[in-house]
Amino acid sequence: MGYYLQVLIGAILLVAVVVPLSNNIKEIKIKNILAAIAVMIGFGFLLLSEYVAGFFAAVSAGVAKLSSATAEGTSFLFGSLFEAHPYAFALNVLPLIIVMSCISALLWHWRILPLIIKGLSYVCEKLFNLGGPISFGAAANVFVGQVEAPLFVKPYLSKMSKKELLILMTAGMATVSGSVMIALAGELENQFVGINIVQHFLTASILSIPAAIMYAEIMYPSNEITHQISDAKEENIYAGSMDAITKGTKDGLNIAVNVAAILIAILALVSIVDGFLSLIMSDLSLQKILGWIFAPIAWLMGIPWVEAASAAELLGLKLATNEFVAYIQLGSLDPEYFTERTKVIVLYALCGFANFSSIGILISGIGAMAPERIKDLIQVSGKALVGATLASCFSGLIAGLFV
Repeated sequence: MGYYLQVLIGAILLVAVVVPLSNNIKEIKIKNILAAIAVMIGFGFLLLSEYVAGFFAAVSAGVAKLSSATAEGTSFLFGSLFEAHPYAFALNVLPLIIVMSCISALLWHWRILPLIIKGLSYVCEKLFNLGGPISFGAAANVFVGQVEAPLFVKPYLSKMSKKELLILMTAGMATVSGSVMIALAGELENQFVGINIVQHFLTASILSIPAAIMYAEIMYPSNEITHQISDAKEENIYAGSMDAITKGTKDGLNIAVNVAAILIAILALVSIVDGFLSLIMSDLSLQKILGWIFAPIAWLMGIPWVEAASAAELLGLKLATNEFVAYIQLGSLDPEYFTERTKVIVLYALCGFANFSSIGILISGIGAMAPERIKDLIQVSGKALVGATLASCFSGLIAGLFV
């Protein structure tokens, strides 16, 4: 009973905390908030139940096969170096990002991914009274990256309202792309023995879409719908299957190189900051400071207070750096460090691109597609970061109910 009371208090406060950021508090609709939470609980029950266990088992087997196939290609390229260091991040995770990006592009060209995304966007359109393009763009984030998703609704970016741009940015930062999702799963095998990690990652991204919409609705309430679903026309971005393979591989390479470069730079900067902080107090670090700040939020998600500070360090690390750094840190912990429920909640809370560098990535990425909207993107970017961070946290709260 104590846990469910904690979750109830957490749900209320995780919503209430963004109300002061609303541009029109009087226009906030309680029924929209309740509808979003109900949808998340419904999705959580369905996707984390035994009814879909067989489906996710098949997906997990496919991922295992994909990983082994990628390892063969990596082994051919790096030879004895890969055989000596098969679990090195650069030789294990980064090649998988490239392969997944290639496969995603091919599935998009074959109209498989659009069909799935259309189903999710239809739910968003009907339940949250959203237009077709923004529903499609938000739902696309479950499978593709935060910059790739807006590309699919590029013709409509110049016409979208500020609220729709906020939804697009919030959904982009509240989820992780399929290629990154699969790569991260391998980093957490030590923590989740016997648990289908891919199922949790996919569920986390799906739950974060209604959560992102909910927070965007609170911070920028509006009934403005600029487009209907019947008006949406998908842009054909690939000339053929080989073009999809080529462009997907190239995009994956760019992502992999960026991930590697960012990890090197950010980890170095964190080490420098920790060095300065240690001069003030021997055991003081950036991670510990962030833990103090995020501990209340960790508790609101349903994590026991004795574990809240440690979990909060990972949440703060994700915001200050990125999800890769946080997941690597989580994967390096002793499997008994957190209880099973806490580990699952943390996994969901970390599942998103919500960090300071993502703001620049989104503004530059979407701004390149619609230069006239850069000013609007900048105006809503801060709210998007807050909304995306809390959306992932709320997904963690929901997931904890089913563990």
